[in-house]
Amino acid sequence: MWRRLFQLLTILAIIVFVVVTLAFSAKESRNTTCNNIEVIFSEDDQIKIDREEIIRLVKSADTKLMGKQLRKINADHIEKEIEKHQAVFKAEVYKITAKDTTSYSGILGVRVKHREPAVRIMSSSGSYYLDSYGEKIPVSVNYTANVLVVTGNFSDTYASEKLLPFVLFIENDNFWKAQIQQVHVENQEELILTPLVGDHLIDIGSADDYQEKLSNMKAFYKQVLARNNWNKYERISVKYRNQVIAKRR
Repeated sequence: MWRRLFQLLTILAIIVFVVVTLAFSAKESRNTTCNNIEVIFSEDDQIKIDREEIIRLVKSADTKLMGKQLRKINADHIEKEIEKHQAVFKAEVYKITAKDTTSYSGILGVRVKHREPAVRIMSSSGSYYLDSYGEKIPVSVNYTANVLVVTGNFSDTYASEKLLPFVLFIENDNFWKAQIQQVHVENQEELILTPLVGDHLIDIGSADDYQEKLSNMKAFYKQVLARNNWNKYERISVKYRNQVIAKRR
């Protein structure tokens, strides 16, 4: 009986010790202050703003961040401020309490997902990237992206409403993605394509009905150019419905 009572008292003492320790730790960790900012993003992102710039955005969102108790930091507000940067698609801010042998340290974690460029625009209205949602990404000396380039004289509206769907179609078609290296917009918003294979230009006219026009051009490739005729033509036009007009050199 005494042995059983001793075991029960021992277990009770352990429980009390654990509860008191956790309560003390919770009280200490509750007052943990922010001592560091940790930035995480994928190195595979084509567009990347450097960590120092992200930290600057975080500190601009909360000028009294360092030394502030973690529980008083507004993570949602900081996320929204980071996402105002045109190169950022999504930001996630989280709080970490780290414990060493004697004390607690607060860390503000910042995970950033950059926007993915779909096309490089170089027009009279400016130079920038567009992502697949039509959002602008600024050009920077700190990064570059291997995407299709569109040049010419056209508006931002034309770029997002007409050019972007056309470029996305090319990017999602294995044949045209491997074949087209540049798009130029001439007067009256007519598109001229520069291919990688063949010493010719492709005139598709307006961006309207581009799928049908590119289908006709692909058929011409298979039926005519594939027979060692890659360099016999200077310009090939598919701008007119159900017609392929090839100009010899």
